[in-house]
Amino acid sequence: MSDYILDSGILIRHLRDYSGYPELVKHFTDEARVYISAMTRLEIVRGLREPERRGTFALLNSLDTIAVTSGIADQAGELIRSWRERGATIGDADAIIAASALQNGLALVTTNARHFPMSELDIFQADEKGALTRRE
Repeated sequence: MSDYILDSGILIRHLRDYSGYPELVKHFTDEARVYISAMTRLEIVRGLREPERRGTFALLNSLDTIAVTSGIADQAGELIRSWRERGATIGDADAIIAASALQNGLALVTTNARHFPMSELDIFQADEKGALTRRE
């Protein structure tokens, strides 16, 4: 089994106890090494509800955070630029998350695979109940 990087949507649904998501995150953390991007951490903290603070930081601190290095920043910029030339817009946060996965050989687990059109990225998409499908 490979290692994984979790997208913000996965963590938000886990923290808000959406059906299937606590089990999904537990499955990954029991079976592999699980990471988040520093950008994902920023996204989670900026949307933090005060009553969720303790549980949120417990979850974030239990996962390895990948720093945004110059290599990740460069690759994210290249992803944005190359997809813009093809007529597609990729947000900065999604590009950093994708580059973090690619630079570290991680499969991305997300709730919205459309944000990550890169064919070289191994992606698992979770549905509304936390069931996964692997993008072909």
